[in-house]
Amino acid sequence: MPTVPVNGARLEYDITGADGPVVVQLHGLMSSRTRDAQLGLDLGRALRGHRVIRLDARGHGGSSGTRDPGDYAWDRLADDLLAALDAIVPGESVHGLGPSMGTGTLLHAVLREPARFDSLTLMLPPTAWGTRPAQAQSYLVGADLIEREGIAAFVELGSTTPVPPALAEAPQTGPAVDEALLPTVLRGAALADLPPRKRLVDVTTPTLILAWTGDHTHPLRTATKLDETLPHSRLVVARTPYGVMAWPGLFAEHVITAGVETPATGAITLPTGRPNRPDRRSA
Repeated sequence: MPTVPVNGARLEYDITGADGPVVVQLHGLMSSRTRDAQLGLDLGRALRGHRVIRLDARGHGGSSGTRDPGDYAWDRLADDLLAALDAIVPGESVHGLGPSMGTGTLLHAVLREPARFDSLTLMLPPTAWGTRPAQAQSYLVGADLIEREGIAAFVELGSTTPVPPALAEAPQTGPAVDEALLPTVLRGAALADLPPRKRLVDVTTPTLILAWTGDHTHPLRTATKLDETLPHSRLVVARTPYGVMAWPGLFAEHVITAGVETPATGAITLPTGRPNRPDRRSA
């Protein structure tokens, strides 16, 4: 697989499609583009006539890592993403898709370079803001556990966590991060958070938010707050595996129709027809 050098690491990626608009697909913490496909979260498979870049974050999947936990905070992963896009598709705008950690990466990146993104799809938004400290502490505990007892103990602990109803039929998979590097990755995740809501109200990129229920690491509360904050957003919630099966089609529709302008007014029409809400402000 090809790799691209960014900020002291080499990121592995693949591209499907020979021409058309560009989609960049990220993944979540401890996952990879291969693992997401196994879990049914490879939403780009429904697109036709697009170039889809699937990118492994530093330290994940086939990408190399670094030993500084700060390199795995979401604002630093946004640096990696933008540098990778400069190298792979220089000068082109993209449609961004990312679950969990990928959501955090995209939101930091779009604030830095808003013109780069034609649409966003935020899948499984993670704990954020007020709910983040407790999750951060669990990552620190996990990092210590791995160093003390090994990755098997960490995986066993994770197996006791209830599975969200929408993942009831998904196969069980392990972390897509090397055991020696995983404590560093987890400590980096403990440093991460979404951008403040008062900054997100300025994100005008058409955004689809895909969430599910019964998952304390990806609480519906975060998805709802993002939908309340982002001016051009649409929230869809899956409560069963059948709901998740609809996501590739919803994503494809969003990418194809995002940013369509009404000629008479110049207003942006979302797939749901919901108008822009520029007057919303959040604390």
